[in-house]
Amino acid sequence: MQKCAFGCSTALLFYCTVLFNSEVALAEGQPLKTNKAQAMPSDKTAHLQPIPPEQWDEEIMDALGAFPSSRDFVLGKWKEGSDDLRGRNTLGFLAHYPELAKAYLTLNRHVSAGTSLSFRDKEILILRTARLRRADNEFAQHIILGRRAGLSDTQLLRLIDGASAETWDSQDALLIRAADELFLQAKISTDTLDRLSAHFNDRQIMDMVFLAGTYAMLSSAINTFAIPLDSGMESYDPLIPVFLNKLESEN
Repeated sequence: MQKCAFGCSTALLFYCTVLFNSEVALAEGQPLKTNKAQAMPSDKTAHLQPIPPEQWDEEIMDALGAFPSSRDFVLGKWKEGSDDLRGRNTLGFLAHYPELAKAYLTLNRHVSAGTSLSFRDKEILILRTARLRRADNEFAQHIILGRRAGLSDTQLLRLIDGASAETWDSQDALLIRAADELFLQAKISTDTLDRLSAHFNDRQIMDMVFLAGTYAMLSSAINTFAIPLDSGMESYDPLIPVFLNKLESEN
């Protein structure tokens, strides 16, 4: 991956326009106030140190194989001796409990890879949920995936600081509203559900709920056990340093 010069300057310029915007976007453009979650502590010492790939035994390999593309990505980078450590800490954390890892990753594989949602819609929901939950590792990794899904710098930065309705079309704003309501109310409201039904079928809406729930669960685990960001991640996308600088300022 290339480090940027112009890209970082552009990202920082965009960032300055949204740094202090912390309100939640609604489909109608009206703000919904949130109780600000505590950012992860600056002390990143993990409560459970992630188990590195060289210590993954047969039981762990089998459990992580419930989401084979995720496991194989981490293993492949490790075998190459790559400095790309994305995903290593999360899987290394789950490796402490293979039975749970297998159960969780089976669901994670569906909502991530087998979902009825488009790649772009899925990434909007994951990014918004991860940010609301202050799951820094997941958010940073999904900046990269969100860009691949077609989200612009402006849109990604809005998801860091709070999404402004004018940045999104009505369908995108509904997705963000759904994520916000699931976070704040543990349900999608009847009004939002009716609006979503004009664009999505029942299976897609079910996938939205289970996608947000899956990443909320992972976020709670990451935050509880203080699983740190994978080192060196900032070199893989110009917006990740912007995000990490914001985290440092919050702490």
